[in-house]
Amino acid sequence: MNIGEIAKRAGVSRSTVSYALTGKRPVSEGTKRRIQAVIDELGYRPNATARALKEGRTRTIGLVIPPAGRRLTDMQLGFVASVVDAAARADLDVLLSPSGGEHDRSFERVVTGRRVDGVILMEIRLEDDRVARLNGAGMPFVGIGHTSHPEEMSWVDLDYETLIASCVHHLADLGHRHIALVNRNAELVAAGYGPGHRAQAGFDRALTERGLRGVRVCSGDDAQAGQACVERLLAEHPELTAIATINEAAVAGMYRALAGAGLAVPAHFSVAGVAARHWAENLHPPLTAADVPADDMGAHAVELLLQRIADPLAPHRRLLLTPPISLRGTTGPARHRP
Repeated sequence: MNIGEIAKRAGVSRSTVSYALTGKRPVSEGTKRRIQAVIDELGYRPNATARALKEGRTRTIGLVIPPAGRRLTDMQLGFVASVVDAAARADLDVLLSPSGGEHDRSFERVVTGRRVDGVILMEIRLEDDRVARLNGAGMPFVGIGHTSHPEEMSWVDLDYETLIASCVHHLADLGHRHIALVNRNAELVAAGYGPGHRAQAGFDRALTERGLRGVRVCSGDDAQAGQACVERLLAEHPELTAIATINEAAVAGMYRALAGAGLAVPAHFSVAGVAARHWAENLHPPLTAADVPADDMGAHAVELLLQRIADPLAPHRRLLLTPPISLRGTTGPARHRP
C-alpha cells in the first residue's frame, strides 16, 4: 500500500497525504482525520523515509564536499548531482558545505548550527576527524566512502581494492606483464584518502597473484598532470605496456602522452580503470572501466541517512558495490612497444 492509494481512497491529492504525514504544511483537521481513517483501515505503516521526514526539523540535509578551490572530478560531480536528485525526490533541500583546511569552520557550522537534520560526507580518509566529530556531536551522518573502521558509521562505497585488482587481472589475461597504477594526487593519498590506499592494496595483491611487475605513481587530478605523469612513466619504465587507474580526471592527458610517444591505444598500450560511465564512454577511445554507479550511490546514501535520522540508535548499515568491468576500446593483447 502506498501514498497514491491512500490519496485516492481519501479523495485528496498525494501531496496532501504527504503533508499530513510530514507536517511540512498545514492540513485541516477534518482532512487529517479522513486520511488517518484510510491509513487505519488499510494498515499502512510509513517507511523509514516517511518517519525520518516527519521527525526532521529543518527538512535539509548537508552534503560535505571537497574544498571549493579544488576542481571536482566528474565522478565527484556525479555524486553531488545524485544526492541532490535523491533529496529532491524526498522533498528535502541540500546544503553544500566544503571541508578541509580553511573550510573547517564551514564544517563546524554545519555540525553545531543545527541547520541540517543529517550529513552526507564525501572523500573520506582512513582516519577522518570529521567522522569522530559527527559521532561525538550525535549528528546523523552517512559516508560515500568509509574509514579504516567500517563499523563506526553507515556508508556506501565502491570496492576499489577488488576493482583495481580486476583491472590488473584483465590486463594480465591479455598478456601484459609490466603494469603501472596511476593513483589520485599525492597530497590526497598521503593524507589517507581511502580509495587511493585500497587501490594500491588491490594493485599489489593482483601483481603478486599473477607474478607481474608494476610501479605505483600519483597524478594531479587534471589532464595536464596526467600527461606529465605518463610521459615520466614511459621515460623511466620503457617496459610498461599497460596502466590501471582510479584518476579519471587525468585519463585524457594520459592518452595525449601515449599518442605523443607514438603508442596507439590499444594496439601498443592498454589502459583500464574505475570511472563514471558517461565519462568513460565519451573518451576517445572509450575507456575500459568499472563503471561507477554514481546515481545509485547517491540515492543509497540519502536513503541510509533518512533511516539514521528516523532512528539514530539503529544498527549501522553498509553497502559495498563492485560493478563489473565494461570492456571498451582501450585494452588489447600485449605487444612490444615500437
